[in-house]
Amino acid sequence: MIIKKYQKYLIKTYFYNFVIVSLVFLSLGFILNFFEELKFFNDYETTAFYPVILALLNTPSVLFELFPFIFLITTKFFYIFLNDRNEIEILKNNGISYSKILTILSISSFIMGVIILLSYYTFSSNLKYHYYNLKNSFTEQNEYLAVVNESGLWIKEEIDETINIIHAKQFKENIIEKITITQTNSKFKMPNTIIAEKADISKKLWDLINVKIINYKGEKKNLSNLQYKSSFNGEIVANLFSNLNSLNLYQLYELSENYSNIGYSTTNVMVHLNKLYSLPIFFLLMTVLGFLIMIKFKFIKTKFFTVIIGVIISVTVYYLNYFSSLFGSNETLPIGLSIWLPHLILLLICSLVMVRINEL
Repeated sequence: MIIKKYQKYLIKTYFYNFVIVSLVFLSLGFILNFFEELKFFNDYETTAFYPVILALLNTPSVLFELFPFIFLITTKFFYIFLNDRNEIEILKNNGISYSKILTILSISSFIMGVIILLSYYTFSSNLKYHYYNLKNSFTEQNEYLAVVNESGLWIKEEIDETINIIHAKQFKENIIEKITITQTNSKFKMPNTIIAEKADISKKLWDLINVKIINYKGEKKNLSNLQYKSSFNGEIVANLFSNLNSLNLYQLYELSENYSNIGYSTTNVMVHLNKLYSLPIFFLLMTVLGFLIMIKFKFIKTKFFTVIIGVIISVTVYYLNYFSSLFGSNETLPIGLSIWLPHLILLLICSLVMVRINEL
């Protein structure tokens, strides 16, 4: 397919505005993140190096969350850019209708959305992962570790100079099953092993049931119940894996498989994955919405009012998406429906206006 000269010009102009708007949001995001990190380091004696590094690592992820609204505002600025030069009228006089312009913008935004999802998201999630690692090194719980893999839930914690390595094959809400706790001193000597059928971890004082204790001498002891003091409870363990923005698409899919293996709910992971899969369509719809607003409400001619109206629409769309995804997370609605329902509403709104687009 040969791209015509006017199509190249429209794509170039749209991309130029997209870059400018993205850089503005990136700069604002960095500044806000920097002040937030400064507040975090108030209680630590560090130089400005760490707030700057943390802000740099976190800002790309923040920008990724703002992309739907960047596409909306970009489209508005694109229209103003052409309209100020009377290029909209020139294009229309040469047989290039609004629908043709919108088709070019829609295809461009969809392709850009796919590229952002496959490349930029991987980049930002990797930086987010390093962000959490660096920030956690300053917290009081940096000696703790918790992971989920194909073999189950693993927790490493140090309590009263005893290192505890905990493995559970099943985890559901506040109950873990088939537990093995290996206890050693700081030199990893004199190990004791605690094996339990299951445990209630709703509190930090775990209730272990059907327990077998094997000390470092090989002596065995059976108990019906045993209390284990931990730094974790069910809520803390569940929240440890809520930072899904630090995982790329492959890692999210792998995490979903691992959750299934240990019997833990995959709902939050699937909600996040569906949000990511829907992004190219979401970007396309925000582009269409922004363009239709500009040609429908011709009194919007300044960038100031464009930003104000863009913010109002963005906040409305954000909360529409947010509340809909909550229904998916709570399993009130099917996950797919909860994510795609706001997009369907946007599609219907845009379709009603697009029927007479060339008459506007």
